Amino acid sequence: MDKISTKLATSFFLVVLIMESLLMIYLHRNTIGNRVDTEFSRLLANGANHRYVLTENFSDITIKHIILMEENNQQEVIIANKTGDIIGSSNHSKEFLKMYQLLRSDLDIKEDKILVSDWRNSPYIVSAHPFRINEKQAGYIVMFHSTSSINEMADEMNMHFVISGVTGFIVLFVVYAILSKFLTRPLIRMKEATEKLSKGDFNVSLPELGKDELGELSRSIQSLANDLEHLKKERNEFLASIAHELSTPLTYLMGYSKVAMRDSLSEKDRKHYLEIISEESERMKELVKNLLDLARMDETSFTISKEYFMARPFIKSLYKLVAPSYEMKKIKLNIVCDNDFQIHADPIRLEQVILNLLDNALKYSNENSEVTLIAKRRKEKTVISVIDTGIGIPSNEIKFIFEKLYRVEKSRSRTYGGSGIGLAVVKELVEAHGGSIEVKSKLGEGSTFKITI
Repeated sequence: MDKISTKLATSFFLVVLIMESLLMIYLHRNTIGNRVDTEFSRLLANGANHRYVLTENFSDITIKHIILMEENNQQEVIIANKTGDIIGSSNHSKEFLKMYQLLRSDLDIKEDKILVSDWRNSPYIVSAHPFRINEKQAGYIVMFHSTSSINEMADEMNMHFVISGVTGFIVLFVVYAILSKFLTRPLIRMKEATEKLSKGDFNVSLPELGKDELGELSRSIQSLANDLEHLKKERNEFLASIAHELSTPLTYLMGYSKVAMRDSLSEKDRKHYLEIISEESERMKELVKNLLDLARMDETSFTISKEYFMARPFIKSLYKLVAPSYEMKKIKLNIVCDNDFQIHADPIRLEQVILNLLDNALKYSNENSEVTLIAKRRKEKTVISVIDTGIGIPSNEIKFIFEKLYRVEKSRSRTYGGSGIGLAVVKELVEAHGGSIEVKSKLGEGSTFKITI
């Protein structure tokens, strides 16, 4: 009973069994009962009709005529006087007459009556019809109707019950086969797919099952498998990137630290090597910071503490932080904040967001280009835009840039760097403020990131 197909087959079997049982009871109580009632009514009607004829014209000829009418038929008739003695009979066999003799004591009746109704065990159902011509002439017409036709009908019904039972079992197996094909087999395939997913094998392919619940479940599992496969691929690329990014500064740190420790080295060269060590240390610090941000994203532990602060001083402080880096790369940073206004946000988190966007703009812009930071108020909302004239983003990759670990530049070259975490952190922080972020970009012309909070 562990398989759903077995459970379903058992359920259908019980349903069919109950249905057939109820149908059998209904047919026996109604169909056969109605047939028997019809035979009783017909028997009483025939007896009443013979009594009417006999009463209107009582004679030996009428008696013979009545007997002649019932010969060679499923019905028999006996006409008796008021003491029960037979004065006419359509059947003279000993068994028939013996049956009548057993009923003589029941003939003391004043109206039509069914004397024998047990059609299952008796060869006849019997009705008695008293008649009265005058004080001397009176008696009974006793009608006998063979129960063979009723029993044949009952046997035929029982045969149909057997046929319906066998048909029910056949239908059951057909339903079982259909369920196995259209229901249980897809479920088994989905079960196998989830087992593969649990073991880390995300290469899963499930068939299209339509628009019902099974189809939705299949598509959900397939979507999960695709997402996990994509995440696995990005994770591997990320780990390879991190390994590369860590190994390079570590190599520089180890190599230049040994060189800097040489006694014969001049102070000028020693200072140069120490500056390289400092740069690589900062690079490792930034990488570790990104990894911590990624861990916070996975734990959804970003905390936002909103407060009101003025826009212009906030933007100027950001400019002072990044201006040296922009000057070193010979990129002009423009700031547009015409009207001072209040921003309602977490200043530390908003600073993290804007610095991340400015850092990206710096990385992906060429020398002698421009980056513009715009802050303005629009309909009770703060809109901050970072516009660069850099290399831009391919249109088919824009929708992926906010995914964790996704990097448009996958060569892991040190020309652009990046770990695929920054924009994902930006999106999480903006949404934590209840805001939104949009991006427009054209390859070779630059990008525009717009934040609304």
